[in-house]
Amino acid sequence: MILSGREIERKMGREISIEPFNKSQLNPNSYNLRLHNELLVYEEQILDMKKVNNAKKIVIPSEGLLLEAGKLYLGRTLEYTKTDGYVPMLEGRSSIGRLGLFVHVTAGFGDVGFNGFWTLEIFCVHPIKIYPEVEICQIFYHKIEGDYDKYKSGKYQNNKGIQPSLLYKDFKNK
Repeated sequence: MILSGREIERKMGREISIEPFNKSQLNPNSYNLRLHNELLVYEEQILDMKKVNNAKKIVIPSEGLLLEAGKLYLGRTLEYTKTDGYVPMLEGRSSIGRLGLFVHVTAGFGDVGFNGFWTLEIFCVHPIKIYPEVEICQIFYHKIEGDYDKYKSGKYQNNKGIQPSLLYKDFKNK
């Protein structure tokens, strides 16, 4: 079951938190999240799963930034979200997708109990100019059934900004 927009609004401040919240971003069964003004791009030509991969920060100016086709950019939502009792999911907006801009390569599935900003895996098939604070994606919530354990990963929980891959930490624990 997916929560309606009205139900998302009713759950605000209890099982769901979106900060800042603006009712104009509420949809019939989702909520639009905006793009922060910073991106990260990896500096290495070859990425290694077992290592820290260096990335540099790019600021998106108010007049926009041209993204290159076929290049991965990591961004984040302007909104900080918290969820308890619901599975948050992230998808691109159709208007964004129709421009050939993908907001997640694989990580659109959240965990119940996740608190933080959403890192966006931004990829475009055609050069496109983007702008800060554009409503770039939407979050929606599935009800979870049965007993569950809240998400408590030390890698991404309560993040403060854009999160590059921390997969290398998994290799250290094996």
